[in-house]
Amino acid sequence: MYQYFYTDVDTLDICEKAQIERFVSEHSIDVIINAAAYTAVDKAEDDVDMAYKLNRDAVRNLAEVAKAHNCLLVHISTDYVFSGEACHPYKEDDVPAPKSVYGASKLAGEQAIAEVGCRAIIIRTSWLYSEYGRNFVKTMLQLGRERDEVSVVSDQIGGPTYAGDLAQAVMQGVAADAEHEGIHIYNYANEGVISWYDFSKAIMEISGNSCTVHPIFTGEYPAKAARPAYSVFNLRKVKEKFGIDIPYWRDSLILTINKLSGK
Repeated sequence: MYQYFYTDVDTLDICEKAQIERFVSEHSIDVIINAAAYTAVDKAEDDVDMAYKLNRDAVRNLAEVAKAHNCLLVHISTDYVFSGEACHPYKEDDVPAPKSVYGASKLAGEQAIAEVGCRAIIIRTSWLYSEYGRNFVKTMLQLGRERDEVSVVSDQIGGPTYAGDLAQAVMQGVAADAEHEGIHIYNYANEGVISWYDFSKAIMEISGNSCTVHPIFTGEYPAKAARPAYSVFNLRKVKEKFGIDIPYWRDSLILTINKLSGK
């Protein structure tokens, strides 16, 4: 049975390798799960150094300590490593081609792990949300309460991911193979494909909100960073290797909205 240690920057700054080394040694860590990242996609276009510090350099620190202590590193990455120009669901071995600083910095983190050569699981995910923190679902629920209508892009297609489902997949992946030799990359999102517009419509409908959602094109929404137009994953590998059934996106969205409403 695992003993879990939950950290944040106030208890463990992963930008400082010495802190990671000390923490891993003091607590006899076997598995490091890295969910930390610079995720302000538009801000990253100007804050390049900080994006790379968190998404590449800190990841290299974790990988080097993991290798030194023979830990397994589980690292959460993103659909933004791809261009979004594919016409088929992305497989793990498709060639990355990020279009934003955020995507490039996350890809650099993956590459840092490969260069260090520690035992690692890299999980690329998309459209992540939960009942905690700031995310698209909570933003839309708030806008739905404050406004009569909103406009959402309809030409960006992908797969929403409930963080609780991702966490469960991570734990099942860690347990699936105790050895975990080498570096393995997996895609993970909830089952199903949808646009941001349709996702927003579902959020309003499920929450019982009467706010009207209007579809717009990406070019009509001002954003500094380019978003992938197509972020659909092929999920066959993660389902087969982890031995999991992945929940449908709408079922997990209903679960989240019910939690937020106290049901």
